[in-house]
Amino acid sequence: MDPEARGNIYRAHQLKEKIWNLLVAIAASMPSSLRKLQCRLVFAAAAKGSDASAALRELFSMQDDLMHKLEQTATRYEGGIHPKHRVMGYHSFFVERIKAGEKVLDVGCGNGSVAFSMAETGAIVTGIDINESLIQSARHRYERDNLSFIVGDVTKVLPSGCFDVVVLSNVLEHIDDRQQFLMTVCEKARPKRFLIRVPMINRNWVIPLRKELGMSYLSDPTHFLEYTRDDLEVELRDAGLIVESVETVWGEFWIQARTCQE
Repeated sequence: MDPEARGNIYRAHQLKEKIWNLLVAIAASMPSSLRKLQCRLVFAAAAKGSDASAALRELFSMQDDLMHKLEQTATRYEGGIHPKHRVMGYHSFFVERIKAGEKVLDVGCGNGSVAFSMAETGAIVTGIDINESLIQSARHRYERDNLSFIVGDVTKVLPSGCFDVVVLSNVLEHIDDRQQFLMTVCEKARPKRFLIRVPMINRNWVIPLRKELGMSYLSDPTHFLEYTRDDLEVELRDAGLIVESVETVWGEFWIQARTCQE
């Protein structure tokens, strides 16, 4: 693409952003009651379409936009950490299954909050994530002598050394070749236990309907899949893991598994 064409695209993008910001500012100046009325009118107009499948697609698309803004605003409300950490209380699932002195590898540690909670037990925790900005934020927010964070792609390179526990908190669903990944982790990290969270696919009636309508139906566009319990247990078994417990909470499976070597 020639420089003039790139410049035109850039200027068009800037103009579009300015117009959007102006419209948002105008809407923000309205009374909330008027904004609610506008939303209700838009939803009613979308639902009134004669083609019910098209109406559903439009409404689901609006729902996606709403959920995106809810996620952003909820994180702002919580001071930069998603409130699901507090509301769902899932940190305790990991903390209660880890002992002081154990070496823990938190794969895909994200903002580091789960790793920090585990380190408070006295465990020696290493968090790794491919997102450098998240790791920088984790290092800034959480400091302990028994807690460290590193940047890395765990599908290619794992930290050196052996670990007692490997934590995969909403991570497996982001990996394509999960069986090979789990087998590699077992071989390189030599863990005794895995603690895992993954999303359920059958958590809501909306999921199969969205799929039927040809729309995205996974809870995150970077997911390769979401699980039924049978699919999950088969996948872990084929990777050489022995499932010890499965809890169904908040539309997720929380799993403790051990390796065959243990």
